[in-house]
Amino acid sequence: MMKYLRLGRTGLKVSRFCLGTMTFGNTEWGIDQDQSRQIYRLSLEAGVNFIDTANSYADGRSEEILGQLVKETGNRDQLVLATKVFNPMGTDINDSGTSRRHIMKEVENSLRRLQTDYIDLYQIHHVDRETTTEERLYALDDLVRQGKVRYIGVSNEYAWRLCDALWISEAKNLARYESLQPQYNLIVRDIEEEILPLCHEKELGVIVWGPMAAGLLSGKYDPDQPPPAGSRFANMSPSPDQYANDRVRAILRTLRQVSEDLDQSMAAVALRWVLDQPTVTSVIVGATSSQQLESNLNCLGWRLSEDHLQQLDQASGQPARYPHTMEDNIHLRRADAVRMPSLNTGENS
Repeated sequence: MMKYLRLGRTGLKVSRFCLGTMTFGNTEWGIDQDQSRQIYRLSLEAGVNFIDTANSYADGRSEEILGQLVKETGNRDQLVLATKVFNPMGTDINDSGTSRRHIMKEVENSLRRLQTDYIDLYQIHHVDRETTTEERLYALDDLVRQGKVRYIGVSNEYAWRLCDALWISEAKNLARYESLQPQYNLIVRDIEEEILPLCHEKELGVIVWGPMAAGLLSGKYDPDQPPPAGSRFANMSPSPDQYANDRVRAILRTLRQVSEDLDQSMAAVALRWVLDQPTVTSVIVGATSSQQLESNLNCLGWRLSEDHLQQLDQASGQPARYPHTMEDNIHLRRADAVRMPSLNTGENS
C-alpha cells in the first residue's frame, strides 16, 4: 500500500514513490508516448500522486507527454507535478541558468507544455554561479505570489549555498526552498555528511534521484564490463569507470545476498534502503517498461530489518572526513562533562 508524507514543513502530502519521467519521449534510451501512458497509468493505480519532470528532459517532450497524459485522465488536482529550470532551452546566450529573465520565460513554457495553470513544485535544477541568490529567489517568490507556482525547491545544491538561500528567504520574507532533490543511493552517500543533517534541521523535504545508480544496483550491469551501447548507464556523467572498484563490488555482493534472503529483487532492496533512511521523503523512480515499474513498486509495503540494514551500511559506508572525525562524539564531552586527557596535559586539540 502506498504511503504519503508531508513535503518538509509544508502541508502538502506526496507519495513515497515518485514517478520520474526523464525517459518520456527520450529517443535514445527512453520510451514513446504509448509506453509512457502505460507506465503513467500503472503508477496512478499504485497510488502515486507525485510526478517529477524537467523542462530540459527530451528537449521539452517529457513535459508535453506528461501534460497530455494528465489531460487524458482528468485528475490534475489530485497530482503533485514537479518540474525544473536551469538547462539550456535554446541557442541564445540567455537561454539557460536562473536569471529572472530565464525563469520567467521558462515557467510559461513549462505551464504550456504541461497544459496546466500552476506547477506544484518548481525546482532549480543545478548550481548557477552567475546569478545571485537574491535575484533567483525574488523571481521565484513572484511566481508563488502570482499563483503560477505553489512551492519551490532546489536540486544538486551545496549545503552552504542552500543554508544561505534559506537565510535570505527568512530575512527578506521571500518564498523559501521547501525541498531538495539530491542524488543518493548505496554507492553515492555523500549527502549524509552535511546535506541531510541540514535538511533535517531546516525541515526540508528530500526527494532522492538516482536511487539505483542508473541501474547498476538492479544487478543488470557488471561493473567490470562495459555497459551496453545505448543504455542509460553508458551515457552517465561522470564516467561509469568510477564504479569499477572493490567498494562497489562489495556493495553488489551484499545487495545480492540480502535480496536472496528476502526473496526480493536487487532493485527493490536498493530502493527500500533509500526509503528506510531518516529524512528521505520520496524516491524518484523511472521505468522503460511496465514490468520494470512493477518490479520497482515491490519496494513498498515492507521494511528492511536492522540486521539487513547493518549489512548494507557496512558494505557501503565510507570513511568519515574532517570535521566529523573529530567532532562526531564531542557531544559526549558536553553531556557528561568529561575532560579529554589532552586537555589535562595542556596539549592543543
